[in-house]
Amino acid sequence: MPDQRPPTACLALADGTLFFGQGFGATGHVTAELCFNTAMTGYQEIMTDPSYAGQIVTFTFPHIGNVGANTEDEEATDPHAAGMVVRWDPTDPSNWRAADHLSDWLARRGKPGIGGLDTRRLTRAIRQQGAPHVALSHDPGSAFDIEALVAAARAFPGLEGADLAREVTCAQSYRWDETRWAWPDGFGKRTGPGHKVVAIDYGAKRNILRCLASAGCDVTVLPATATAEDVLAQTPAGLFLSNGPGDPAATGTYAVPMIREVLERRDIPVFGICLGHQMLALALGAKTIKMNHGHHGANHPVKDVETGKVEITSMNHGFTVDAQTLPQGVVETHVSLFDGSNCGIRMKDRPVFSVQYHPEASPGPQDSYYLFERFAAAMDAVRSPA
Repeated sequence: MPDQRPPTACLALADGTLFFGQGFGATGHVTAELCFNTAMTGYQEIMTDPSYAGQIVTFTFPHIGNVGANTEDEEATDPHAAGMVVRWDPTDPSNWRAADHLSDWLARRGKPGIGGLDTRRLTRAIRQQGAPHVALSHDPGSAFDIEALVAAARAFPGLEGADLAREVTCAQSYRWDETRWAWPDGFGKRTGPGHKVVAIDYGAKRNILRCLASAGCDVTVLPATATAEDVLAQTPAGLFLSNGPGDPAATGTYAVPMIREVLERRDIPVFGICLGHQMLALALGAKTIKMNHGHHGANHPVKDVETGKVEITSMNHGFTVDAQTLPQGVVETHVSLFDGSNCGIRMKDRPVFSVQYHPEASPGPQDSYYLFERFAAAMDAVRSPA
């Protein structure tokens, strides 16, 4: 039966297409790039992933909000996605871990949502036409200025050329010792000696840092703008480059010189994820390009071209490394089985490697946790050569 309620939210695309539905979360309006995510779980982790800065997320799975919200599932202190689009209005939570209703959680953090949309139609449009620029307005009084919303969507500058890592990074360095969640005790604490790792925060998810700690790493997190001098002052056994939002070429203006200088030290293994993967590729001489609609989900098959193994992975990226530009001495290690795009690289003669996908998941499968152990093993090998 058609929804007879007056609409309280409007999603306006830059081409003038309008979607009306029921608003939830914060009131007001935002502009952003629109993407879609195919994950069936983990909406709270997705909304708080700093890599979604500058984007509104359309969830293709219809039942969003049914497990509520809680502090343990947050990948950052606040949601970084600009807003959310769902098929059904969020229901009251039904889960023993729920501490909050999704709508209330979003409202307190200033993020609007819209429900009741045909997300299949919207997803098809994104796939066919590319990620559109949009304006999302939530007004309980249904007072929408359509012309102004379309104009706002058209005025959104887009993500190409945008250095968003600088906006989401930490303000100062800090130590991290929390380990992965495990039943029945929850999160643990790393104790004792460990590999001293500097993690560059381009928008790091908490579970990445937990995975590093669980692999025996003594983690110090530095801001995205850290220099090679800042990194080397920590006398690290390894350098980790985190995920993050925006155009890698823009962030690379200050990140690439730092990485190149650290790479001159041949005794420091380097591991990158997502934007960190792109930063490493740029530092090695490759190029990155904007994708049509990107990869966002927890069910993406990736093939390890060196072993033939296929991993189901979690992904969130709108830019990709152009494998055709990889220099000599750098090999492609992983490819997407969806479109053949690059998903991993390594140096032939050095313990330096990176992947486009998210081995820490949250949400998603755990097929790729081994990469953190590989990083730890590389630091062991450097410190104790055979």
